[in-house]
Amino acid sequence: MGQKGQVNHKSKTPRYSAMNQNTQYFVGIDISKSWFDAALQAMTNRSKDPVHTERFNNDAAGLKAFGHWLASYGARKGTDTRLVMENTGIYHRPLWQWASASGIPIHIGNAAHIKWSLGITRGKDDKTDSIRLCHYAAKEADSLKAAPTLNPAILRLKDFQSSRTRLLAQLGANEGYLAELKNINDKGTQKVLEQAYRSAIEGLKQSINAIEAEIKAILNANAELKANYKLLLSVPGIGHVTAVYLLCCTANFIARPSGKQLACYAGLAPFESSSGSARRGRPRVHKMANKELKRLLYMGALAAIQHNAELKAYYTRKMAEGKAHLSVLNA
Repeated sequence: MGQKGQVNHKSKTPRYSAMNQNTQYFVGIDISKSWFDAALQAMTNRSKDPVHTERFNNDAAGLKAFGHWLASYGARKGTDTRLVMENTGIYHRPLWQWASASGIPIHIGNAAHIKWSLGITRGKDDKTDSIRLCHYAAKEADSLKAAPTLNPAILRLKDFQSSRTRLLAQLGANEGYLAELKNINDKGTQKVLEQAYRSAIEGLKQSINAIEAEIKAILNANAELKANYKLLLSVPGIGHVTAVYLLCCTANFIARPSGKQLACYAGLAPFESSSGSARRGRPRVHKMANKELKRLLYMGALAAIQHNAELKAYYTRKMAEGKAHLSVLNA
């Protein structure tokens, strides 16, 4: 193995000159900011070969070396190759882009799901994690779904949407503190701080407006995004912000999630907790959810029961039946 962040071009095992057409290649990849560790295992007619590992820089040169490394074992475009990695936010994007351009399927899994599926494990390092991901790829081969081809427009939309959320949080914090300054007795100090915070608030508002303009430009330039955006706006309670967030977290609904799947992802679907005759309270929503999406949908539901006659009647009827307020809003 090479030093951290460096590509190791040494080979301790012989390469395969040719592989049987029934050979499958399972590649687990553990990604960090500067490099990624890869573990490859070939399986021919259900006979497993040894696992081979290597470390590559997480940049263009490292990805090129990674492609040559895969090809040296017979894994390339057109072969039965499965790449598996965890969703790391932004660090996995270069590899995802490379896989999309190379035509090699890649599965981007949920870290918690992968961890729990491995059972009891001890110890942790990058090389070990890549080997575990390789074994996970072989074990779950029939159920793994390839990630969609990387769409630059959706990535840009995600980045702008995330930045907008952060700037709004900073804006709210500054406006809140500015309101609290009214209780300061030292008028001189209060005046200086108010001027400083007002300048910061105006700067944040300008930045948010600039990002909002970029978001609208992306939606107008992409026909598919624009079409789904308009459909979302037609749903009672769904506004601009919620529509954009849904486009981002579903990658423009490319995987076609069902209503139940989306409700589960947003933390709106109740789950029962029981064992035999023992019941642990009534069914509740699970804490593992996209909290920001849940908050947006909650606010949308509040608006819908106030301004949509049909949903208002539904809310009134369910409340009269004795249902809980949050339970009805979730529904």
